[in-house]
Amino acid sequence: MTFSMKRVNAIFQKDFRDISRNSAVSITVFMPLIMAFALGKMNEDISIDGHYMVINIAMVVVGSFIQCCLIAEEKEKNTLRGLMLSPASTLEIIGGKSLLSLLAMIIIVVISAMLTGYKPENIVIIAGAILLTSFFFIGLGTLLGLLAKSVMEASVIIMPFMLIFGFGSMATMFADKYPILKVMDYTPNAQLADIAVKIESGVGLGGVWLNFGIIILWIIVVFALTVAVFKKRKMD
Repeated sequence: MTFSMKRVNAIFQKDFRDISRNSAVSITVFMPLIMAFALGKMNEDISIDGHYMVINIAMVVVGSFIQCCLIAEEKEKNTLRGLMLSPASTLEIIGGKSLLSLLAMIIIVVISAMLTGYKPENIVIIAGAILLTSFFFIGLGTLLGLLAKSVMEASVIIMPFMLIFGFGSMATMFADKYPILKVMDYTPNAQLADIAVKIESGVGLGGVWLNFGIIILWIIVVFALTVAVFKKRKMD
């Protein structure tokens, strides 16, 4: 079966209609923007960590949370089973279900960066790093959505991950006292912030390839788990 953009677009349009009727989920999109606006007004000289706290929160809230809720809502309404039994392939379903969250995430991240006044030294590398990290957060949201049984459960199950990936960088400040917290340095959001710091110091692509590699490993793991859970749900 060949990949069909028509089927992906049909799933995307359905998700757009569903989310437009779900005010609780759609309002969540504006949370990172409010935070970015407040931070931009309070402090004109924002550090890289400050910029990326907002960017990471935007990605986990818009990407993971909304994606998780969209998948969980399909399960709750028992319409996900219909998609699984349709001619659409696993890639088309996951791609179609991810497209709305990905586009919304990119838009919110760009607006948030504008509100905080973030102007990277090398916008091409930073844009590539943000886009790559976005795939991880979309995969995480899809995986958790497949594990949740309802939208309410999805809202609860995503919370620890929102804290870890949204505010996890703050935990590294206590790494000297609690060495176990050093593992937070290897999370995708920490790698993204590290890329930004290196780029600001004048490092080129050759100096951040390891960071990109770690992010790619996270993406492979989360999507491998997502596909495995998806196929299990399909068989069930």
